[in-house]
Amino acid sequence: MIKRLAKCVREYKLPTILTLIFIVLEAVIESIIPFITSQLVNNIKAGAVLGDIIRTGLLLAGMAIISLCCGGAAGFTSAKASAGFSTNLRHDLFEKIQTYSFSNIDKFSSSSLVTRLTTDVTNVQMSYMMLIRIAVRAPLMLVFSVIMAYVMGGALATTFVIVIPVLAFGLILIARKAMPAFTRVFRKYDKLNESIEENVRAMRVVKGFSREEYEKAKFKTASDDICADFTKAERIVALNAPLMQICIYFNMAVVLIIGSRIVITSGGSTIDIGELSSMLTYGFQILMQLMMLSMIYVILTMSAESAKRISEVLSEVPTIQNPENAVTEVSDGSIEFENVYFAYTIGVRRQTLENVNIRIGSGMTVGILGGTGSGKSSFARLIPRLYDVTSGTVKVGGVDVRDYDITALRSAVSMVLQKNLIFSGTISENLRWGDENATDDEIRAACELAQADGFISSFPDGYETKIEQGGTNVSGGQKQRICIARALLKKPKILILDDSTSAVDTKTDALIRAGFDKYIPDTTRIIVAQRVSSVQNADMIIVMDNGRIESVGKHDELLKSSPIYREIYEQQTRGGDSDEQ
Repeated sequence: MIKRLAKCVREYKLPTILTLIFIVLEAVIESIIPFITSQLVNNIKAGAVLGDIIRTGLLLAGMAIISLCCGGAAGFTSAKASAGFSTNLRHDLFEKIQTYSFSNIDKFSSSSLVTRLTTDVTNVQMSYMMLIRIAVRAPLMLVFSVIMAYVMGGALATTFVIVIPVLAFGLILIARKAMPAFTRVFRKYDKLNESIEENVRAMRVVKGFSREEYEKAKFKTASDDICADFTKAERIVALNAPLMQICIYFNMAVVLIIGSRIVITSGGSTIDIGELSSMLTYGFQILMQLMMLSMIYVILTMSAESAKRISEVLSEVPTIQNPENAVTEVSDGSIEFENVYFAYTIGVRRQTLENVNIRIGSGMTVGILGGTGSGKSSFARLIPRLYDVTSGTVKVGGVDVRDYDITALRSAVSMVLQKNLIFSGTISENLRWGDENATDDEIRAACELAQADGFISSFPDGYETKIEQGGTNVSGGQKQRICIARALLKKPKILILDDSTSAVDTKTDALIRAGFDKYIPDTTRIIVAQRVSSVQNADMIIVMDNGRIESVGKHDELLKSSPIYREIYEQQTRGGDSDEQ
């Protein structure tokens, strides 16, 4: 885990190394100052002349200034190194997520990935800054102070050494008790963020059902739960401060009592007043460094779980990867399923798709019909290799989709998913996701084909109309038509419409399909639909039931041979089209 995170330092190695150098210089100088001060005290006691005192005072002032400059420089370089490290870490996390397949995303959930990219990275950034600065300075100062305390006070300094393992044992015990609570907190953070994300996206539903108070209560419960765990963890961690102070102040009291007795009884021959004062100074330095170490220990304890969660994302192996010597050209839009089995979760007894065999010729229009959970969308998602089959083969253009370069395959397949998503920005910017080099005429032509030009042109700013986050300022049907136009701009060999006209009326739906026949006759069209009217003129209709192909044929054939198709048709024609807007 540490090696994986360390790779994110990269171009910020120099400021990291400079921080360490400045810290070492600062620690050495601060450890020497009390020693020189003790010599000054002893010299004054012995009747030193003013010139010697001034020279020693100037030396101390110069060392203090150098130490201050080193500390300031270390603060600057450590800030640059830690900020750069976190930037690289976020970049690597985001790039890694872009390589994930849908199954990888499903494993972590979007809310958890957002938490890892924000809160967890911030925690690790803070820890990194402390590790290269305070976590280096504190142990050095601690070691130097103990050594100088031995130089100044001899065996009397042993009391400082005794307290360190006692304190270390206490800190380890505290961490073992606190770590489980911190682990629970970060998992609950994911759940809390998921709840917030869900609430914001579904705000219209919340307000439509007047469920604001329920959502507030649900959020308060989750928030209070996190607060309780954090409070428990912080209470445990807070025990390190009194433990440390008891040990150190007890030792300083021992040093003061025994040291004063030695100074008096020996007349200053064993330990003089200068050495005793320096011993107290070094004792205070040891106290301060142990306080710093305890603070670092707390932060590292908290951020250890964050580092682990980040490492999980970076170490995750994408389930879909490019093969060696990948095929980079899709010859045509033919599709073939051979003995395909598929499940979203490995090891489940019930497959989402079972023994699917079908061949679709290039340029055909194919409708896929079936009830909820019949496997229609799963069938469509295997074509551009959004998921890999559990067993069997899916071929596009006569080649197994697993042998294609992923970018080449998906560039040849346009897919409009059930959940239509458009991004913040102008309508034209959203459309150019299909082809960033598309001309205004090409954009308008695609929108005319998708029956979107009419409503876009009615906006005051036309194609430069700003889309709000999530597309909340356009209707569901308008959003679907923008997404269809965006898919058409890719000029695909295969176009998949996964229930993507459910929010438009049947007349507009018919106009869109008629446009397909006229303008993209060579493109294979896969239309996943709930309405028979959307697929009844297709060259082939696939009826699915419980993950299997129940029957295949044209509209008239299926009315005679398929009970499922006939039942759907009769329900919709008898009761009207329930999806019509």
